[in-house]
Amino acid sequence: MIGYVTLGTDDVPRAAKFYDELLAVVGAGRVYEGDNFVAWGTSMNDPSLSLITPFDGKPASVGNGTMVALVVNAPEKVHEVHAKALELGGMNEGDPGPRVDNFYAGYFRDLDGHKLNVFCIVAGKSDASS
Repeated sequence: MIGYVTLGTDDVPRAAKFYDELLAVVGAGRVYEGDNFVAWGTSMNDPSLSLITPFDGKPASVGNGTMVALVVNAPEKVHEVHAKALELGGMNEGDPGPRVDNFYAGYFRDLDGHKLNVFCIVAGKSDASS
């Protein structure tokens, strides 16, 4: 099971402001921080998302094919988080809407170019296991 996901940034204060506001929409807040990193979650015992300056001292870069998925409980919340990301300066990578079966999602990039997805499972629709 995932304990945490870390994304690189060269500007922790700028990136942290984006995530403070974005993750507040889903009820997460800062759970741990240091000189060069910040982590958000709902508790220290649940998975978290963190930002850090790269340990090797080289510039942060975006992982090709890497994506962080944020789970929410309803399509309306997918729209709310996606809209908040764009309001905060994020880039749209796919408008919120139904994808396959009961998967409802929206995609965006943060200020450093990392790709994120916000999704929910819509009840009452068929799922792939049926």
